[in-house]
Amino acid sequence: MAPRANWKGFLRLSLVTCPVALYPATSESEKVSFNQINRKTGHRIKYSKVDAESGEEVASEDIVKGYKVDTDTYIEVTKDELDDIALESTHTIEIDEFVPRSEIDSRYLIRPYYLVPDGKVGHDAFAVIRETIRSMNKVAIGRIVLTNREHIVALEPLDKGLMGTLLRYPYEVRSEREYFDDIQDVKITKEMLDLAQHIVEKKSADFEPDKFEDHYEAALIDLINKKRSGVTIAAKAPPKTSGNVINLMDALKRSLASSGEAPAAAAAKEAPAPKSKAKKAKKRAEGQREMLLPISGKKAKETEKQAEKQEPKKAERPVRTSARTRKAS
Repeated sequence: MAPRANWKGFLRLSLVTCPVALYPATSESEKVSFNQINRKTGHRIKYSKVDAESGEEVASEDIVKGYKVDTDTYIEVTKDELDDIALESTHTIEIDEFVPRSEIDSRYLIRPYYLVPDGKVGHDAFAVIRETIRSMNKVAIGRIVLTNREHIVALEPLDKGLMGTLLRYPYEVRSEREYFDDIQDVKITKEMLDLAQHIVEKKSADFEPDKFEDHYEAALIDLINKKRSGVTIAAKAPPKTSGNVINLMDALKRSLASSGEAPAAAAAKEAPAPKSKAKKAKKRAEGQREMLLPISGKKAKETEKQAEKQEPKKAERPVRTSARTRKAS
């Protein structure tokens, strides 16, 4: 099922207007999530809204928002009062200006959305706005009202559509000076810099997000599948830590040596190493729904045998399979 639009309205560039719909470009719904349960009964935990002093449960109609002034003092603000000051949604993204993409500080970026024509009309106007932005090689800065608040949005062409990224206001971005002022100024020798640069060159590659692996997510899924199969989970040995202090130059040389190149040979090179063009086969991104699966395949059969010896518990419900699992079996 296609995701539901977060917002519908119009995109306007001067007198050119077209109906558009805004969709979230990212999602975390596929990640493994947990509920809190009662260990004794196995029942899910529910939370009640209670008065912090009396401990009595409070009905929803008696709950209002309050701005904290000090420890025990709040300024009460009602829903009607908030509605009175809420910005009236014009249902229009007004494009105010165009700026170079390189001038947008990454700290101002919040989250991306996809902007597409809404309905059968307006595709021509949408294409005109999209291609105008593309031809200028700039980003359109506009305003949009979401949940009664006005947000700044940066629009840029993406394939046949537009990507809109919500931006932070200046007061939401902390100054780096608060954190960087205490960093010491140190002198880096040319030899250290050369060695570090060779390490970077050895690890240089094209940006391929398909190669990113969420190792913790994979470990969670493996843990859940093993427990569903009745496999006893052995406690993991604590990692070994080394207290040895390694000289920085020695660490750089060892790092370079571990990449398969002698430090002396690396330091003698002047031309940077070419980027590796070898690409691994792209893997389809999978989430909780596709990776929580029944035991199958060579590796899984070994787990099955192990589970049989330990009297596996009966699965409470059918599990989900993925394309990767069917291929492996």
